[in-house]
Amino acid sequence: MENFRNETDLLGTLQVPIDAYYGVQTQRAINNFKISGQHLSSYPHFIAALGMVKKAAAKTNYELGLLDQDLYHKIAETCDELIAGQLHDQFPIDMIQGGAGTSVNMNANEVIANRVLEKMGRAKGDYQYCSPNDHVNLSQSTNDAYPTSIKLALLHMNQELVVKLEHIIAAFREKGKEFSKIIKMGRTQLQDAVPMTLGQEFEAFAANLEEDISKLNANANLFVEINMGATAIGTGLNAPVGYADLCAKNLAHISGFPIVSAPDLVEATPDTGSYVIYSSAMKRLAVKLSKICNDLRLLSSGPRAGLFEINLPPMQPGSSIMPGKVNPVIPEVVNQVCYKVIGNDLTVTFAAEAGQLQLNVMEPVLSHAIMESNTFLGNAIDTLREKCITGITANKEVCLNMVRNSIGIVTALNPYIGYKNSTQIAKEALETGRSVYDLVLEKELLSQEKLDAILDPENMLKPH
Repeated sequence: MENFRNETDLLGTLQVPIDAYYGVQTQRAINNFKISGQHLSSYPHFIAALGMVKKAAAKTNYELGLLDQDLYHKIAETCDELIAGQLHDQFPIDMIQGGAGTSVNMNANEVIANRVLEKMGRAKGDYQYCSPNDHVNLSQSTNDAYPTSIKLALLHMNQELVVKLEHIIAAFREKGKEFSKIIKMGRTQLQDAVPMTLGQEFEAFAANLEEDISKLNANANLFVEINMGATAIGTGLNAPVGYADLCAKNLAHISGFPIVSAPDLVEATPDTGSYVIYSSAMKRLAVKLSKICNDLRLLSSGPRAGLFEINLPPMQPGSSIMPGKVNPVIPEVVNQVCYKVIGNDLTVTFAAEAGQLQLNVMEPVLSHAIMESNTFLGNAIDTLREKCITGITANKEVCLNMVRNSIGIVTALNPYIGYKNSTQIAKEALETGRSVYDLVLEKELLSQEKLDAILDPENMLKPH
């Protein structure tokens, strides 16, 4: 009993650990929601965003004459501690919860209030001097503070994801330059097509991912529109006149993002469209990334009975029974992350659709799915770059021999001997095992000098 203090709320009295900065409502959430095992503290950007939102709210309340100077400064100082990464262990509630985020909002309110009380030299829980509801949550509701914090966290998280994406794009481009002179066969529908360079293949990987930077940023930009001042349903009840615009201005200054107040707060409060579109951008990236990993696994397949055009860095033994086997474990784990992101996008879709009337109560699972996808993608991209892409080497002779022995190079003869003759040459080469080169000369369709020029792989890499 000495290790606990008693706090009271609507439902009665509950024991809270005596040293905890959180209070009774957070304790109820700890007791009620043992769901995902991922806590608010798993997402530091979320807690920092809560600190920014509460600081902006306190500053606005102070400027509008609702908070005295000393209390405002102590709340702002405590919010700065959250922003700096302190007290994050005081956010132990599960990311998935009922209550439309009320537990998250109250967790922040209680931690800030009790830390302020400590600064005042007063006991935790002595809320008459600094109340989680009356002071820290002043002029707010969970329904505006919580989604605003989610959006702010995602703005920061998107910045980090884009940086990671830029780094792996650069790594693919470096490999593109390194492999620029290595001739290989391109393939369509897993069949021989026409020659290309391995460098072109890796440059295409880079270009494919580069398109997603603008998509992620454009979709994340929707998060700058917030509903602070909406309070419960968007009518602004219990918020003073001018609060919404002033709070948005203060939050923009604190966060560094061009935050603005939504033009219609009643519409903005239940709306989750920005989450849907941002999640779709991450799904698009996941689909592309997974396709690239599939290609890397195919290109490195073998080493004796596969394509074996490239070597992936060996990361660990691949079998408990087959000696010498090494598996493409890094592309495999990235594939699995991509499947998770695709699944999370469906969760976001359902959660967004589940909004009813003036509020979407499913924001906890929605925010968890998006933040998990962002975190998983960033980690997977770094892992793929560091442990796979930078260490890839090429099997130059394997690539070249495949070109020399390919029937696909007959495509280059179409303009010179016609589609019908080219088809007959390809068919005979396939049936007899003879080379396209020998059959063209034997049938006197082209001179050797002309054929050599046409079938020079270098001449088949670009329009001419």
